[in-house]
Amino acid sequence: MSKMFSRIGRRGALRGAAAGVVALGLLLWWLLPLGDEPPSGTITFSTGTSRGVYQEYATLLRTELDREMPGLKVRLQNSEGSQENVTRVATGQADFAIAAADAVETYELDDGPGAARLRGVARLYDDYVQLVVPRDSRIASVADLRGKRVAIGPRDSGVRLIAGRVLKAAGIDPAKGIRPRSDGIDTAPDQLRRGAIDAFFWSGGLPTGGLKQLAYKFAFRFVPIGPDLVARLHAAGGATRYYRATNMPESAYPSVQQGSTVPTIAVSNVLITRKDMDPRLTDWVTRTVIRSRDKIGQHVHSAQLVDLRTAIYTDPLVLHEGARRYYRSVKP
Repeated sequence: MSKMFSRIGRRGALRGAAAGVVALGLLLWWLLPLGDEPPSGTITFSTGTSRGVYQEYATLLRTELDREMPGLKVRLQNSEGSQENVTRVATGQADFAIAAADAVETYELDDGPGAARLRGVARLYDDYVQLVVPRDSRIASVADLRGKRVAIGPRDSGVRLIAGRVLKAAGIDPAKGIRPRSDGIDTAPDQLRRGAIDAFFWSGGLPTGGLKQLAYKFAFRFVPIGPDLVARLHAAGGATRYYRATNMPESAYPSVQQGSTVPTIAVSNVLITRKDMDPRLTDWVTRTVIRSRDKIGQHVHSAQLVDLRTAIYTDPLVLHEGARRYYRSVKP
């Protein structure tokens, strides 16, 4: 009888050990990268306009993705900016993109096609609204733009979205209160230098290459966007809750700001994808974004602000399953 109990005890112990191995295997499957071999195939990354931070960041990220996943082909696709990027990802025209949180929220509130499929991968860095005028311009506030020739960004850009709201908060109709132009950061600096426009809006990471280049050959300054305007923006509700009052640091464009900060608006940027994107691929992409921060940050200052502790906050989007698995795997 004692031998029988001994055999039963050994069987129970073996079953318990087997169950433990299975449980450990499931835990490792969840925590470790989804497979040892890097993903392969082709993905499309929607970027932004030339001379903008989106395009510069995406170009450098592609290099890092090539290094981490040699079998993955990353196609970069220029765009007008956040609004077009959101539409492309939601409708399957692109697989990944960077977009400002207010543009994502606006698309969701408008019930855009495929909005429910959008997912977050990582919060990246903040865009700063930069209202640029010649240094000798009499324009001292947003209200002074009335009747002026103002570039408010391409039709499907995030700049256009913010500029329109800022103008309305200042009591100006974006369509009739100014003489609007559709130039973005790729053409607006040259237009300002030639005197073809009086001012232009830009929303991007600090510093933006297009403005750094302009500073070498043309004297300009930034018009402040004060907290009173931000309060009016918030009062409008909706996606404006993603705007926050801040100051552009004096280190952004030293030769232009000459030691002074500039009151303005900031909004966070999010790396986005779709719900149906392969979790294993999204895991690897997320890991590459975090690991490449310092290397990309040597060329794109904004990338230095990518932080593992804040990357998971992709509001208004929930995290993609693959991104969530990566963040859980590195959680202290």
